[in-house]
Amino acid sequence: TGAESVVAALEAAGAQTAFGVQGGAIMPVYDALYDSSIRHVTMAHEQGASHAADAYGVVAGEPGLCLATSGPGATNLVTGIADADMDSDAMLALTGQVPTEFVGNDAFQETDTVGVTRPITKHNYFAHGADTVGDTVGEAFELSRAGRPGPTLVDLPKDVTQAETDETPGPAAPPAGTDPDPNADPDAVEEAARAIEAAERPVCLFGGGVIKAEASDAARTFARTYGIPVTTTMPGIGSFPEDDELCLSWAGMHGTGYANMAITHTDCLIAVGTRFDDRLTGGIDTFAPEAEVIHVDIDPAEISKNVHADYPLIGDAERVLDQLTAAVREAPDAEAWRERCAEWKETYPLTYVTPEDEPLKPQFVVEAFDEATGDDTIVTTGVGQHQMWASQFWTYTEPRTWVSSHGLGTMGYGVPAAVGARVAADTMGEPDRDVVCFDGDGSFLMTMQELSVAVREDLDITIAVLNNEYIGMVRQWQDAFYEGRHMASDYTWMPEFDKLAEAFGALGLRVDDYDEVAPAVEEALDYDGPAVIDFHVDPEENVLPMVPSGGANGKFATAEDQL
Repeated sequence: TGAESVVAALEAAGAQTAFGVQGGAIMPVYDALYDSSIRHVTMAHEQGASHAADAYGVVAGEPGLCLATSGPGATNLVTGIADADMDSDAMLALTGQVPTEFVGNDAFQETDTVGVTRPITKHNYFAHGADTVGDTVGEAFELSRAGRPGPTLVDLPKDVTQAETDETPGPAAPPAGTDPDPNADPDAVEEAARAIEAAERPVCLFGGGVIKAEASDAARTFARTYGIPVTTTMPGIGSFPEDDELCLSWAGMHGTGYANMAITHTDCLIAVGTRFDDRLTGGIDTFAPEAEVIHVDIDPAEISKNVHADYPLIGDAERVLDQLTAAVREAPDAEAWRERCAEWKETYPLTYVTPEDEPLKPQFVVEAFDEATGDDTIVTTGVGQHQMWASQFWTYTEPRTWVSSHGLGTMGYGVPAAVGARVAADTMGEPDRDVVCFDGDGSFLMTMQELSVAVREDLDITIAVLNNEYIGMVRQWQDAFYEGRHMASDYTWMPEFDKLAEAFGALGLRVDDYDEVAPAVEEALDYDGPAVIDFHVDPEENVLPMVPSGGANGKFATAEDQL
């Protein structure tokens, strides 16, 4: 059948795991999965399926796979597809559709899925027949990871998946011309190399593209060979070890003061695999204002889109970094610059205070988990203040250990992402890796139903809810820019998450004081299965430093009264 052809194509392409929710229009594909080698994880909600597939792909380095039925099933995937699109994550979504003859007739559970998802996919397809549907699915799977990764979608009418065919899907391959030349123009590389040699204040900026291209080793070799200080973007966290003396951590709105100072004063910015989004740059006019910009990216559309590139290098991040490493003949004279960067580290450290008369600080919780776990621990998050503290106060040393929603900023990403990350680690033969999800009370409430999946599948994940009874980042902005009017951000009506965890069948713990943190962390990590710790933290704690939206990165606030 067409459905069996779909599954055969997925197996041939190397898909090992799928996340989804059953339904009428997708039922033939699920029936074909019954005897498949592909593991299917039934999620509680289709949004959870798309986030789990996204995170699976981030950790495994392979396209994630999610399925849903037509109509509401497909539209519930949209948030996760858009999230993957914004973060350039490889993922294939398969959606059921009403039979072809009913398309356009407002049939039961019909939605124009191709039309709805066209703006948020790398490409999407409508399957027209059982003879070709397998090849279409194989092509979509490979396209999702070709060149610049991103989500693809195939809409599967039920008559197509039910129909019989004598055709066997051919080898999966992306469309011709969609896998670009991995090498940058040699003359352009030579010009960029001369600019690096002449620089006095060079800085590397490693983005998420470094990790997606498996270029972290090449990035580390390049920076260390020439003694160039390194900043990262948030998606680039883990591409360069944060305990290396060259590392200035990540830059942008809530990045470190020393990373932002380095970018503000550099005369040569070597940016690799970044799209220069507004949360990184702040005001474009004040971003790296003294720098010649070398921009390495696989996607020519990103070159000079937001930040002008003086030296555009279009190609695969790993290959181009290797080209640059070979082309630079001598290291730039940057000893004084490295000393200046080290001084900024001393001047603008990430710190917080723990007065005895104030509630538990969330940063303390993040550090406690970091100290109790290994370097290969996978951290997932929702979106908000907890996301920033998890990125600031954890020392990341390896790629594919930071799994978060960046471009779309999706609250609720953390729990289903932890499910996907855990399944990926287990599939890769790494069951001993810890998976820790830092969530906020608002984010956790949005997708906590996926905890039932973690219990059913016996997934060893630990969820730390940094519960401040607010949508914390909104409350912080309201205090800074809206005269403290907490309209719709007060979440004092939250349930008791430790008891909810127990109702789901997970371990549930509550922590209110500093002396309870370490024992609770140890108990949760030792527990063989999903655990939730409801940390009641200071509701007035803010994320600092902070660059106000559109502001200059070099003029960051380090205290609330500066906002």
